[in-house]
Amino acid sequence: MDFSGARVLITGGAGFIGSTLAHRLVNLGAQVTIADSFIPEYGGSPANLEGIEKKISLSVTDVRDPHAMRYLVQGQDFLFNLAGQTSHMDSMADPFTDLEINAKAQLSILESCRTNNPRVKIVFAGTRQIYGRPDYLPVDEEHPIRPVDINGIHKVAGEWYHMLYNNVYGLRSTVLRLTNTYGPRMRIKDARQTFVGIWIRLILEGKIFEVWGGEQLRDFTYVEDCVEALLLTASDQADGKVYNLGGDKVVSLRELADALIAASNCGQYALKDFPEDRKKIDIGDYYSQDARIRKELGWHPVVSLEEGLSRTLAYFAPRLEKYL
Repeated sequence: MDFSGARVLITGGAGFIGSTLAHRLVNLGAQVTIADSFIPEYGGSPANLEGIEKKISLSVTDVRDPHAMRYLVQGQDFLFNLAGQTSHMDSMADPFTDLEINAKAQLSILESCRTNNPRVKIVFAGTRQIYGRPDYLPVDEEHPIRPVDINGIHKVAGEWYHMLYNNVYGLRSTVLRLTNTYGPRMRIKDARQTFVGIWIRLILEGKIFEVWGGEQLRDFTYVEDCVEALLLTASDQADGKVYNLGGDKVVSLRELADALIAASNCGQYALKDFPEDRKKIDIGDYYSQDARIRKELGWHPVVSLEEGLSRTLAYFAPRLEKYL
């Protein structure tokens, strides 16, 4: 697709994936507006926008503010709706905040688009968490939806709101169900986004990191490959569709830890039993069947896990303090 001159709004645009998307769109010649609340727990960081600060329009806005969103969606050609609360444990401790951000705010955004800019194309970042504990592997888009935590339930609601507005109101929307995304600009100060972030931080600090269980299987998407998928799903061909995103291979958590240590040439980890409070909401083995997006949109991962881990470590090594 040609994004040159296109007007693009990214909610959560100072976060991990959103900022990487913003960098890519600026390079493609788009007029980018970023909406981000910069709430410390949710991942937005000024460091993520270094190099494009003067090339974007930045609105320090919470997606829960309907008045701000009504204004921001006007005149936009594309809306990449990436803002959300991602921590599963936070959602269990504070379910109403998760409800406000991941469900109510999503409905408000869609209403803002329906009434103020019905021609905008929307790409919504969903999650593999909505499937719950898999009945079979790899998990395709037809797998039963059976979330195991509050965050998953609200992400289902957000996704279905987008599909409903596509089908009933003609508000063109696509859902991309992300698996574990990693790479430069990810949150590393804690495990609110992904455990890989805290592993990277501890390696760079010369500390031992913990691997819980170790035999669970996962797939991982490098952030630049994720951004490519987001751009592809902005096409008309993807309207009203749901796509899984996967990675270049399936690995156990122990294999991932070994690969990370190999990429860093240092570090060590300790195998630990899975904490009891996490077991209740853990989904076990998971990896995606992403044949649909490969066949229909031509997406495929370009960056191998090993190369992606090396790039991520190289990005954070000289910037560690900025992200802590």
